[in-house]
Amino acid sequence: MSLLVLAFPVIDAKDIEWIQSWRKKNDKLFYEIVEPHFTIVFAVDDKTEEGFIKEIEEQSKGIRKIEFEIKKAIVHKDEFKEYYHEFLVPEKGYGEIVALHDKLYAGNLVPHLRRDIEYIPHIGIGNSKDKMKCEWDVDDINAQRLFIKGSIETLTILEYANDEAERIKEIRLG
Repeated sequence: MSLLVLAFPVIDAKDIEWIQSWRKKNDKLFYEIVEPHFTIVFAVDDKTEEGFIKEIEEQSKGIRKIEFEIKKAIVHKDEFKEYYHEFLVPEKGYGEIVALHDKLYAGNLVPHLRRDIEYIPHIGIGNSKDKMKCEWDVDDINAQRLFIKGSIETLTILEYANDEAERIKEIRLG
């Protein structure tokens, strides 16, 4: 069992429909497990549920909702597996999401912060072992002049085990 923090974006219904229809075809790894999201704290497996929740509540105090705009998709090589991922990456809000990520890792989670891997705020929409497939997909998306506007208003703590994610607690941002 692992604990993690996701931010489920508040975006227009038509944008969620588009993202989910794309994910249904292209996100074989995660479509069935979890809705579109930004991962803020990656899976941690050495903390108690109570301690993890307390830490996230403490570190998130005073953090306000984050407005974002997504205008592009990118291809990202997975550092741990033989997969390439299709990411929707915000332009507006990028720095604020990175700051949120860093803040949540600032206390008791410092040992879990991967400084060797760049944190890229994103909504994952596809994956494949075929790099060219992902590049063609991203080119197709970017040719559509993508524009998704939304906000991050809550943080959701989840328990992840056996390819299932269960929501444990939501924390409203100030």
